[in-house]
Amino acid sequence: MAERGDVIKIEEADESRMDSVWPILQAAIAGSDVFAYPPATTFEEAKKLWFGERYRVFTASVAGRVLGTYHLQPNQIGLDSHVANVGYAVDPVQNGRGIASTMLEHSLGIARAAGFRAMQFNYVVSTNEKAVRLWKRHGFEMVRRVP
Repeated sequence: MAERGDVIKIEEADESRMDSVWPILQAAIAGSDVFAYPPATTFEEAKKLWFGERYRVFTASVAGRVLGTYHLQPNQIGLDSHVANVGYAVDPVQNGRGIASTMLEHSLGIARAAGFRAMQFNYVVSTNEKAVRLWKRHGFEMVRRVP
């Protein structure tokens, strides 16, 4: 278990890291308040979704154990390709330990370095209040709430 103050190492990952990412994604999918993936999403389906063609994937580890992951892509192709879109997942046992915040800060730097001029979260499930509080703490604004 990570503790506040532990060194969180973030590094770019490829599909070979899916075994360590899968338990985190599986929990996020099962919880149904992080992603809109079908609850029965399989390992192979999740791998294709998470490591999609346009995504750059990163893992957050403490002492070599992957505790979080995110993927970054252009929000849209064409005229909206200057806007980044990111999805994050953290091992639910690790909530409240700063992993999501560290990944968000890292992704902002990666997005800037890649030439993105903005970042947008297309949707955040309304029951995922932790994420909404995190985004607001980092200066994001909610533009609209869809019932």
